Amino acid sequence: MKLIRMEKILEGRYLKNYLLTYRNRSGMEKEYEMVSRESLQTAEDIGRKISGVSIVAFQQDRMLLLREFRMGINRSIYNLCAGMLEEGETLKQCAERELLEETGLTVKRVLTVLPPSYAAVGISDTKTCMIFLEAEGEPENPVSDNELIEAEFYTKEQLSRLLEKEQFSSLAQLAACFFIKYLDITGS
Repeated sequence: MKLIRMEKILEGRYLKNYLLTYRNRSGMEKEYEMVSRESLQTAEDIGRKISGVSIVAFQQDRMLLLREFRMGINRSIYNLCAGMLEEGETLKQCAERELLEETGLTVKRVLTVLPPSYAAVGISDTKTCMIFLEAEGEPENPVSDNELIEAEFYTKEQLSRLLEKEQFSSLAQLAACFFIKYLDITGS
């Protein structure tokens, strides 16, 4: 597949829509729509910039999840704490700020920062970093008029029950399943 044309078709406040035209393996043109948080000028710009972080936070033998209303799907789901990088901010600073803003918690220590990965390859070039950390404090719910978030730590048993009956974002579902089946963060 070879990209032969890229046209911005909509400039929104947060997202930009692009129409990409590819030459497929048989030589025919194939159009594809995608969105980006960035203003893309060339094909090399697609997926180049890291947009933000997704946070997998633990406290003792429990994992943090947010139950939050997401406008894009018009419902509340279980999700990871996450957010967009601000100008000049490091990944760790972004994680600290987002964790505090969305949960009232602070970072005790960063455990792992994974290399950047793509968040929604079917529709977007959004690239984020997964940060695994230990959090301190008691979860508080933010008071923003534009967010409805309930933050809580869950045991493996509680998460098992949630996974059976509740709706999750893909990343939160994967992180919760992996935590239940494979992780022992207490070190024992």
